[in-house]
Amino acid sequence: MDFEDSKAEAAFRLEARTWLENNIPDDNDLSGLSNLQRAKFWQAKKAAARWACIRWPEAYGGRDATAIEHVIWQQEEAKLDLPNTSSFFGIGQGMAGPTLMAWANEEDKARFLPDLASGETVWCQLFSEPAGGSDLAALRTKAVKDGDDWIVNGQKIWTSGAHYSDWGILVLRTDPTVAKHKGLTYFYVDMKSEGIDIKPIKQISGASDFNEVYFTNVRIPDSQRLGDVGQGWHVALTTLMNERASIGAGSGGADFKSLKRLAQQVNIDGKPAIEDSAVRAKLASWYVEEAGLKYTSYRTLSALSKGELPGPENSIGKLVGARKTQDMSSFAIDLLEQQGVQWDAELDAEYNGLFQLSYMGIPGLRIAGGTDEIMANIIAERVLELPQEPRMDKGIPFSEVPTGS
Repeated sequence: MDFEDSKAEAAFRLEARTWLENNIPDDNDLSGLSNLQRAKFWQAKKAAARWACIRWPEAYGGRDATAIEHVIWQQEEAKLDLPNTSSFFGIGQGMAGPTLMAWANEEDKARFLPDLASGETVWCQLFSEPAGGSDLAALRTKAVKDGDDWIVNGQKIWTSGAHYSDWGILVLRTDPTVAKHKGLTYFYVDMKSEGIDIKPIKQISGASDFNEVYFTNVRIPDSQRLGDVGQGWHVALTTLMNERASIGAGSGGADFKSLKRLAQQVNIDGKPAIEDSAVRAKLASWYVEEAGLKYTSYRTLSALSKGELPGPENSIGKLVGARKTQDMSSFAIDLLEQQGVQWDAELDAEYNGLFQLSYMGIPGLRIAGGTDEIMANIIAERVLELPQEPRMDKGIPFSEVPTGS
């Protein structure tokens, strides 16, 4: 495991850092803009200089960068206070884009990918369904062929960003008479299509990032199909692999540094909380977990630097990282005492609701991209090589799978 940049990597890091420092948007650039508009401004600026989606081919808005150069760019960008682009473009650039690149025809690649890279268009992912849980192959939203179109009826849920997205990628049930993984087909859809009804879900944090999406006789042209009819599961695996890579170990929210700083600033019995042995023990435990995640991620960086593909051990980052962040946020709220129950930037300017927002938002991350249980299964089966759990619906036509009373 090599933690140092090679000469070429160091030169690339310097080039990326220099451009970033010389192009940070100022207050005049961003004044009066919404978060989405800020993200689009910064994304467009990056795209104009070929710093957006740098691993993509130049023809599609990238610069043919290597995997490790992409990591270096992300590391340098994360060091600066810049508009948050991943919240709005992460699904499009991290999941839809790679899927289009792998499965779309050249005409569609030229049509969609440059606008994806520049932030001109926003994409969402319409996979999860109310009755499916974490089992994507159990989806029930159906598509029936009608001439050159498919007529779609059903419901998707937990669709991040659907309310401001231009396009969406989705998997539909096109044949219920075969086993569940074989009867799926993959499409992309214009989110302004007639018959699509988007209903934001109010979250405990007060935000409405997720949505229910209803399809009522929505027509999707067959030209918007990716892969063959019945090949939807294989296409979806492309999306899912890129989804796991996009989420990775970055759990977001409060981190160890912010919690340590809080423990230095608040008091217990008239002394800084960090001098309390119980507080120090908890901090030490989370420091060890964070260090373990960091060095696990270095395995991925080393593999990328050598041109290799990371393995399923990436699931460790999401499984441990999200839970750790939630636990740290809960502890921070306890340290804040009565301040911990308030969420007002004017009253709590130092922390600006960081720990409260993190505590209420992280449970969603423990579901997104695969629940904790799914991550544990991946580690058990693909890292530890334990036997698979029995599946009662294996090989049964989807129409004959029991659905309960």
